[in-house]
Amino acid sequence: MSQLISPCVSICALDENDICVGCFRSGGEISIWGLLSDEEKREVFRRIEQRMKGVPAPCVVRKEKNPS
Repeated sequence: MSQLISPCVSICALDENDICVGCFRSGGEISIWGLLSDEEKREVFRRIEQRMKGVPAPCVVRKEKNPS
C-alpha cells in the first residue's frame, strides 16, 4: 500500500489567510499532515485544488477515531 506524499514544495510561508503560498495547505493541515488518514489527505488535496483556483476552502479538521 502506498502512502500519499506531502504536497510541500519547500516554499514555506503562510499568507494572511493562513494558507501556504507554496503548497496551498492551511497552517493546520500542515501541522497535522502526518496524523491524517489517506482519505483525509485526499480531502486536503481536493481543497488544495480549490484554493489554487482562488476558491476559499476551509481547513481539513481531523475526525476523531473511535478506540477499538
